[in-house]
Amino acid sequence: MIDTRLPRLPALLLTITLLACAFPTAAELSVARGSAGQPDASSASPVPEWIYTLHPGESFSEVANDLLAQNFSTSRLLQYNKISNGAILGAGDAVRIPLAWLKRQPQPAKATTVSGTVQLISGNTGRKIPLSEDTLIRVGDEILSASGTATIELADGSEVRISPNSRLIFNRLTQYGKAGMVDTRLRLNHGEIHTRVKPVIEGGARFEIETPSAVAAVRGTAFALQASAKGTSLQVTEGEVDFGAPGKTRRIPAGFGASLSTNSNSGLSIRRLPPAPAINPLPPTLTQLPSTMTWQESRAPLHRVDIFEADSGRWVESRKITGNSFDIGRLDNGSYEIHLAALDSRGIAGMPGVIPVDVDLQARIASLVSPSDGETVNDDMPEFRWQLNGDNEVARVEVAEDQDFRNLVATSEWAPETSALPSRPLGPGKYYWRVVTEAGGNSVATTEARQLVVNGSLPPVRIISVNYIDSQVRVFWEKIVTATDYRLQLSEEPGFNNIIKEATLSDTTAALRLIPGRRYFVRLKALSDGPLQSRWGPGRELYLE
Repeated sequence: MIDTRLPRLPALLLTITLLACAFPTAAELSVARGSAGQPDASSASPVPEWIYTLHPGESFSEVANDLLAQNFSTSRLLQYNKISNGAILGAGDAVRIPLAWLKRQPQPAKATTVSGTVQLISGNTGRKIPLSEDTLIRVGDEILSASGTATIELADGSEVRISPNSRLIFNRLTQYGKAGMVDTRLRLNHGEIHTRVKPVIEGGARFEIETPSAVAAVRGTAFALQASAKGTSLQVTEGEVDFGAPGKTRRIPAGFGASLSTNSNSGLSIRRLPPAPAINPLPPTLTQLPSTMTWQESRAPLHRVDIFEADSGRWVESRKITGNSFDIGRLDNGSYEIHLAALDSRGIAGMPGVIPVDVDLQARIASLVSPSDGETVNDDMPEFRWQLNGDNEVARVEVAEDQDFRNLVATSEWAPETSALPSRPLGPGKYYWRVVTEAGGNSVATTEARQLVVNGSLPPVRIISVNYIDSQVRVFWEKIVTATDYRLQLSEEPGFNNIIKEATLSDTTAALRLIPGRRYFVRLKALSDGPLQSRWGPGRELYLE
């Protein structure tokens, strides 16, 4: 039988609306059916509240247990809403819940992107570890960005981008049950952060960033904050921020900046930010790099370019520029946001001009130069040369013993160069080599394979022992791993000018019949099918009584 009932919805998907503090209207409060009564206007309280609308399959008691803090009971919530029996509530009925009654629980943040050297200091153990993607960040933890950057995502989806040489402490990361509200309080000891904060709710959710000299209370905005020993600076690009000394903040709207010095005699300075530069159009998709971005000239002494990955928010590059052009350099294929802002005489960035850019580079097959196909070399570290045919490419040489390159024996480093040495010496033998080019991080092109022969020599064969049995002599010699056969020579004089016997053997032993009373000399050398040169081993005297 098919169940036609509506699926049970989690509390997080309940329709949630914040009541106006003092005078909720009838449209905002759905009247419960049955014996439930509509609260009087006189009972309205300035206490901030949630309106919770029940969905099919949910009961009042389940919602209350999910959302209420431990010291607030279901019966108390019924009394607050002037409802005699919670069982009469059904889908579409609403319940008023004071914010102060909601559960509060720790809600960790998460590192979504990390570039370069960034460390996490645990608030529990004080242990310092490298920060990596997907690492959870809890209350009391600190992030130290040396030469690196990191993007942190908070429980409500707000984003904090940490620039190099910054120290950020997570003092509070609280979520109100399943209601979706958060209470976030951070401390920027020094450095710079860029944030994009979800809209907060008056009297409920809270997002504050403290510095040694100021506090910024955020209301749903995009802004940048810098802290140093001299003071704190703020630039608001969207929304508004309450900023200033604790208890003495001013509301700073988008398009304005503010600064507060550590000098107690200096008050809050508010100024209009330099306007966003007029950026000349770029192609929406860049198929070649570098590509030059230009903008109209201004009186600003410097401009600042910041490049972010569009999907992850990763801070790819930050650069201060003189003049009115910037060469967009080595970027992997993908989507980016390029932010350009004018800097004032104090180095404070103004309103950013933002342009989206897609990078789609295609690697091209390189042209091989040397060694030529089938060439023989005597050097065990031969130099490989090629010519790149694309833009913004890196390449490496690959060397294998088989034409399918299933087993690489040597490579070179990825680099934008046109020559390289193998990563290790090549022993004597036959090899195949090719060049692989890469563009944009994921586009690859591969040349045809060329054959290469490396000359070398087999080691001399040394005789291990000689056994005499009647008129027969058995000679034993060491095995050479790279040899296929052995050549034996027998002479009556040590110079081996007159060879009386010569044979090719596959084993490492041989039996010789000699005439008693005569002196003989024997020697061996290893043989190979490849290009290896062989040498004779030392001769050994043989004598039968």
